[in-house]
Amino acid sequence: MMNWAKQQLANVAGTQEPIYGPSAIQSVAQQARTTPYTELTNDDLRWAAMDSTSVETQTFYLMADSGHIGMAQVIYSNVAGIRTTCQFNTKVFYPDGKTPNLWSSDPLENYGFDQHKLNFHAQGCSVELSEDGSFYEIKSSTNKKSVVDLKVSRTAPGFVAGKNGTSFFGTDPQKPWGSMRHAFWPRCQVEGSILTQAGELDFSGRGFFVHALQGMKPHHAAARWNFVNFQSPTYSAVMMEYVTPPSYGSTNVNVGGLATEGQLICAGSSNSAAHSQIRGDPENDWPEPGAVAFKWQGKTVDGQNVYAELTGPLGERLDRVDVMAEVPKFVKQIVAGAAGTKPYIYQYGPRLTLKIKIGNEEHSEEGTLFTEATFIS
Repeated sequence: MMNWAKQQLANVAGTQEPIYGPSAIQSVAQQARTTPYTELTNDDLRWAAMDSTSVETQTFYLMADSGHIGMAQVIYSNVAGIRTTCQFNTKVFYPDGKTPNLWSSDPLENYGFDQHKLNFHAQGCSVELSEDGSFYEIKSSTNKKSVVDLKVSRTAPGFVAGKNGTSFFGTDPQKPWGSMRHAFWPRCQVEGSILTQAGELDFSGRGFFVHALQGMKPHHAAARWNFVNFQSPTYSAVMMEYVTPPSYGSTNVNVGGLATEGQLICAGSSNSAAHSQIRGDPENDWPEPGAVAFKWQGKTVDGQNVYAELTGPLGERLDRVDVMAEVPKFVKQIVAGAAGTKPYIYQYGPRLTLKIKIGNEEHSEEGTLFTEATFIS
């Protein structure tokens, strides 16, 4: 009872949680031991729209044939069951390395869902899933700097790790007080554009879709994150890894998978993300990476072993995001008062080569990596 009371105080006040230890997280990796992954159906793409503290996002990552890298995202956030807020974010990185990144972040009004909670709509903004569940249409005129009109079509099956993609937090597994879930479309075709004040950007190319739900305060769930989105002509390699704060034993949770056109090669929790070289950031003491080593392991549907790796230097970063300076006020309120919380996101977009071995066959292919290293506490 005392732990529960401390947890409630931490939820409302943003204070640091007590040390519960690693037994207080039921990682999705436990499910993945027997069920490495589950393919998505439409039901798995419903918005949870929780009525307690949570942050839920649908994010579309874009890799245009032109070399532009982009993102379109809806954030649905609830603070302690008292206030709900929605935001639409757009970001564009330019391939010339000179044009400043385009970043738009706008609060949404009159937001809601259809009766099945598959489609989101707000004033000047909509994210709608097709009836057959094969594509999303994303439209937003909430910011004149970036008018979004995109179609993102799934070209390989979507998946969650384990049975439901969810890790649960709490000392009583039957009554968890928090959760973390990720659902992926690892390989997509993108059509459409983002209209900027300098002209229209054609985003025809490849994409990756993530539906994420943090059913608790974000800084209570994770202290660090690694995000990986690699797309090449033949392969997609995706990964989301986080390390919990010491309150949950600094537990590492990794979900990811490999796909090719029309099929998942493998997916699950037996992957790893490492920073093989530390560049460091003198401005804030975070260990900014200079090179990375991402690895995937699993089995194909017919039981062949799969191993893939993506290693190399990150090059110049695309951006360093001071989260507290960028995030909407409502997210600041969630994180406010958290001792030692100074989150930064480091973003990179190098060309690297994926090496993949399926059974006895080895292949390698160059593609574009968009990766983020996030440090929270």
